[in-house]
Amino acid sequence: MAAIRVASVRHTHPDVAARLCRQRIGPDAPAMLLVFCGGKHDPVAMLAALRAEFGPVPIHGGSAAGVIGREGCGYAGFELGVLAIMDPGLVPQAVLTEALRRDEVAAGAELGAAVGAIASPDAAVMLLFDSVASRTPPLLHFASSIVEGFHDGFGNTPLQLFGGGLLTDMNLTGGWVFAGDRVLKHAAVALVFPPGVAVETVIMHGCRPISSFMEITRIQGAEVFELDGEPALTVIERMLGLPPGEVRGQELSLTVTLGQKLGDPYAPYQEGDYVNRLILRATPEAGSVTLFEPDFALGAQVQIMSRDNSLMLDSVRRGVAAMNAGLVGTDPLFALYIDCAGRASARSGAAIEEAELVTQGFAPAVPLLGFYSGVEVAQVGGGIGRSLDWTGVLAVLRRR
Repeated sequence: MAAIRVASVRHTHPDVAARLCRQRIGPDAPAMLLVFCGGKHDPVAMLAALRAEFGPVPIHGGSAAGVIGREGCGYAGFELGVLAIMDPGLVPQAVLTEALRRDEVAAGAELGAAVGAIASPDAAVMLLFDSVASRTPPLLHFASSIVEGFHDGFGNTPLQLFGGGLLTDMNLTGGWVFAGDRVLKHAAVALVFPPGVAVETVIMHGCRPISSFMEITRIQGAEVFELDGEPALTVIERMLGLPPGEVRGQELSLTVTLGQKLGDPYAPYQEGDYVNRLILRATPEAGSVTLFEPDFALGAQVQIMSRDNSLMLDSVRRGVAAMNAGLVGTDPLFALYIDCAGRASARSGAAIEEAELVTQGFAPAVPLLGFYSGVEVAQVGGGIGRSLDWTGVLAVLRRR
């Protein structure tokens, strides 16, 4: 019996979608389900439908802006992706916090401490969390705060952390988490895999530095006011050859990010060494730009990074090829593709779906499921896990 089975479908009725997945997975009883569900489905109805088809099995995962499978990619809101772990020896332990609304750093620390109490050294841990704190006004649960708290609580033991933020759609309308037998808001779940399971990840964003290193000399939260003592917006406009004062609103979000390189700053360029932050908006009156996350600090060395679709697609081709090469001689169990929702062609304007380069190019014998995320989490620069923007993270779980 295959240790892992996957199915992905699209249907407007939860009962039918769950039944179709059950038919594709087969009649054997799974030990756990990892599920990603389009945001137009009612989560309580979907959970009930899945339990009706699969029985009282633990279900983890949550909402997704879209689902990625071998059968195709979709983000209409009625997708359902199910990964069934059939072998009880591969089932992760689940650790939960429901405290994101109160304090994201403290909630992350609570989760990290609980994981640290049960995880083996260098454990593979999948982190999934509700990305949306509020629809009106629009507020996010900052992934960088959750991950920072997680590491504070977990301590210095080696860890393989990966995962992503859960959304109901690409407009950041909402998010929710499947946690065993419940549907939760403002929650995060960590799935701690057994000692015999490891994870390999490849980070794919395609952003390239177009500036030298610059110091953040004035910042407040996520709003960067100065780079090297000059207004941040002025520096970016000059680097891009734009007339001063003409950039408004969200125009920069499609062309550049701010990137922080971890590790040796003089080492050759490697995608996996960079944490990129999307620019949400520019404020000409203040000369500032506001980032997607508030984790860049005063004194940080950053670079302006070029972002375009051709670089993104080339990055995915290289990353998939590298992962395929790295799997030779290993025993892979399954792959999870955690893909920033902004990279979908409906948002990026790319001529093709970059996720299809993954589903078509990645090792065909390995079960694969993916979802469109709000934020991605992976180890950067060979160090600890960090939250990422505009990134595709291909994670392959394998036997050690």
